[in-house]
Amino acid sequence: MSEKLDLYTSKLSKMIQAETVSSFSEPDLDKFKHFRSLLKDLFPLVFKTCEMEEFDGSLLLEWKGVSSDKPSLLMNHYDVVEATGEWSHSAFSGEVVDDKLYGRGTLDDKGPLFAMLQGIEEMIESGFTPKNDIYIETGRNEETDGRGADAISRALEERGIRIDFVLDEGGEIMYDPLGGADGTFAVVGLGEKCTVDLKFTARSAGGHASTPGKNTPLVRLGKFMAEVDSKDLFKKSLSPVIKNMFKDMAPTVKGPLGFVFAHPTFFWSILKTVMPKVSPSAKALLQTTIAFTMAKGSDGDNVLPQEAYVIANMRTSHHEGLEHSIAAVKKIADKYGLETEVVSDPFESPLSDVNSEQYKLLKNIIKESFPNVIPTTYIMNGASDSKYFSRVSNNVFRFAPFTIDEQQLSSIHGIDENVDIDTLEPAVNFYRNLIKEL
Repeated sequence: MSEKLDLYTSKLSKMIQAETVSSFSEPDLDKFKHFRSLLKDLFPLVFKTCEMEEFDGSLLLEWKGVSSDKPSLLMNHYDVVEATGEWSHSAFSGEVVDDKLYGRGTLDDKGPLFAMLQGIEEMIESGFTPKNDIYIETGRNEETDGRGADAISRALEERGIRIDFVLDEGGEIMYDPLGGADGTFAVVGLGEKCTVDLKFTARSAGGHASTPGKNTPLVRLGKFMAEVDSKDLFKKSLSPVIKNMFKDMAPTVKGPLGFVFAHPTFFWSILKTVMPKVSPSAKALLQTTIAFTMAKGSDGDNVLPQEAYVIANMRTSHHEGLEHSIAAVKKIADKYGLETEVVSDPFESPLSDVNSEQYKLLKNIIKESFPNVIPTTYIMNGASDSKYFSRVSNNVFRFAPFTIDEQQLSSIHGIDENVDIDTLEPAVNFYRNLIKEL
């Protein structure tokens, strides 16, 4: 292991060992304070050079450039989800085994946070001053409610600051991310779906289970869920972002499908039929999705519930939007006498322009940093803090510069999350190359 790689591995390992699991109750805030202190120890020049503000544990730093005309924002969060299940290597050990560093957060999102801060640290050490101001944001509650990033974006908006370029976590570098492409792609999110939780409630007079009537609350909920599951309720559409993805992938797809990918508008009728059959994730690129995730009936096994409910998690497409997506499901809920309630705080953010100069810049930096990789675009099905910064920027991108495989992809929020240590230096170099151009 080289001296540089040893340093990089040691820093990320220390970040992993500092447990920062976030929860909605958040009883222990000291661990987040400890992690912020650790960041100052690991990246002293960043915190010495940049002006820092704290928003309830989330940090905003400003690195002054020659000009303030076109400021940029680089962001990654430092909280992680819980690490349940049986791991091969302790989730907070930061252990290196067979050139892989294991631990919760190696990919989501302390690995990218390390690469970002290390890149900035090295640029400051070299005496570099950016052409434009660069803001740096790291949130402590991205995995829960995102209120840190929400507050920071509101503060920037109130100060009248418009951000020219935003980069957050998102897609990674993967071989054949969609299925059927013979190539390695850097997948950049140009937007993310709006996430909303819906509660569907069925009511009755209740009673004893020994004398049940027809269409009791749980039965009505069951019929409702079965109908939603059996129907294709949401409109499919080919957004400019997904159209661009097909065209980027087309040269690597063999046979007739490659020709179809190269001409997605002409062959839309085929694509909207084929894509849902490829995988659930491929289908989700084209439309709103809904998944039933929680349920509650009575508290007794011999009691008919006076109230029963199910919770559904919906990810709304940009073309159908929040209002119309909810309306499509509510129409069926009304049929079964169910109440429909929004029980989360959804935030809709737009797609960034695939033809913008800012995306072209990012695409060129990816090509420079990873010569054998093909940049392409997609729409994130998951949620990130970057959505809030659509308040102050038209150019919000989601990409983590790490090369991962299928196991590593499935380990995000799962078991045995890990990163190949030989991807650390290229990731740092990506941020260095990007910073030179911002």
